Amino acid sequence: MDWDKLRIFHAVADAGSLTHAGDHLHLSQSAVSRQIRALEESLNATLFHRHARGLILTEQGELLFDATRAMLKRLDAATARIRDSEEEVFGELRVTTTTGFGTLWLAPRLTKLYEKYPDLKIDLMLEERVLDLPMREADVAIRMKEPSQADLIRKRLMSVHMCLYATPGYIEKFGMPESIEDLHMHRLICQNPRSAQVGAGAMLVNELMTNDIQSILTVNNYFGVLQGVLHNLGIGVLPDYLTHDFPDLVRVLPEVQSTEVPVFLAYPEELRQSKRIAAFRDFVQEEIFTYRKLLKEQALS
Repeated sequence: MDWDKLRIFHAVADAGSLTHAGDHLHLSQSAVSRQIRALEESLNATLFHRHARGLILTEQGELLFDATRAMLKRLDAATARIRDSEEEVFGELRVTTTTGFGTLWLAPRLTKLYEKYPDLKIDLMLEERVLDLPMREADVAIRMKEPSQADLIRKRLMSVHMCLYATPGYIEKFGMPESIEDLHMHRLICQNPRSAQVGAGAMLVNELMTNDIQSILTVNNYFGVLQGVLHNLGIGVLPDYLTHDFPDLVRVLPEVQSTEVPVFLAYPEELRQSKRIAAFRDFVQEEIFTYRKLLKEQALS
């Protein structure tokens, strides 16, 4: 099949519109339409159902779209490997991690990475869904559990616990709980245990909620929980790595914490030689080393 026709078909299927695909490809709508008709004739198949609001893939169109999507991802991988044969670190690096870790730990530290590699372009994808690295949905991931795929290189970075925190202002106004039963007199701020999050966090929240807590605010990510805590709204369930950047937070009920959450960095085997991956990996490991060193100094003092 003609690659140009497949490329145009993929753009149309992705956009759901001849006009939008044409704008993306810098082609007229009539030119895009002609290419699609020619492709359908060569395959003797109808690829789109046409209606007033746009285009919908037929069953045959879905099959072809799956194939072109896989082809483009392989081309992206090849392009990345070619670019990484250069000495300089530049170009796009697609990084995925959870919303909480990405907003609260990673993003505030990226200034140092850009100072060292100003031509690097980071596409930071923050979501709880685990993106498929071998299928090139992302180049590198920081995950709150060990990756299961066999064809990934993985590096354990650190361990995290979910703990209870409040501000000094909140404690001064409402008092410090002396036991877990005292939490019923306070407002708990946490993720809903049914929302997408690490299992250890959900288990801790479920345990806390058995104590007849009367006032609860649930937020679907830790950034929102932190904002509630910082504004003296209540006691929040938050990851312990926040104490590095928010040293004024007060640990509430130190004996209460989640089980250990391992944090892993992972990337596909085929990107082993990628200089962009190496630059990002080394940057993250250096930041983790600094974080661990600070924790040891705090423990000794």
